[in-house]
Amino acid sequence: MISNVVLVHGAWVDGSGWRAVHDLLIADGFAVSVAQNPTVTLADDAAAVRRVLDQQTGPTILVGHSYGGAVITEAGTHENVVGLVYVAAFAPDKGESVNSLIPEPQPGTPVPPILPPADGFLLLDREKFPEAFAADLPADEARFLAASQTPWGLGAIGGVITEAAWRTKPSRYLLTTADRMIPPAGQRAMADRIGARVTEVAASHAVYVSQPASVAALIREATATA
Repeated sequence: MISNVVLVHGAWVDGSGWRAVHDLLIADGFAVSVAQNPTVTLADDAAAVRRVLDQQTGPTILVGHSYGGAVITEAGTHENVVGLVYVAAFAPDKGESVNSLIPEPQPGTPVPPILPPADGFLLLDREKFPEAFAADLPADEARFLAASQTPWGLGAIGGVITEAAWRTKPSRYLLTTADRMIPPAGQRAMADRIGARVTEVAASHAVYVSQPASVAALIREATATA
């Protein structure tokens, strides 16, 4: 069984959101590292994750949430990575970016409340953040996430994948059926395209915070079968 796990956060948040998942895995004896992405450019984020992977002592499961899925797709070609876990995440192919995978709004489908770019960065509308990103979290926790947003650089959302790790590494996908940021149908299409084993959970986009046990369980499965 693989004992090393690296957790990669997505846009508008930082690595501290992985705390509960981290603690559950640590309690089971895993060696867990949490990457901190600048979220300015995809290339810089992938480099930050590779530096963490360089520090691993052996085979590693690489986990990415949301935009972090693009980061693990780019960084997951690292020799220490033996499996990928996508958590309500984007899974682009070579030559694609997150921006190219964002679907056109469909009637009746929630639209992420992304504000117009400012100085090359994106933020979510603070008042709409809780419902869009973290509807199944307590109100005070969702408000804190909204207040502590990390700006997402246009160079990150538009960063293009050079080689897609999922083409050579086994993948799992946690699909969130109550997601208002990445539509469940879009998640399903990406998971099917990369040949991932899919687990569904009724959760918001912030599933790694609201249902850490579900996320940790899928990571455990990945470590046992990679």
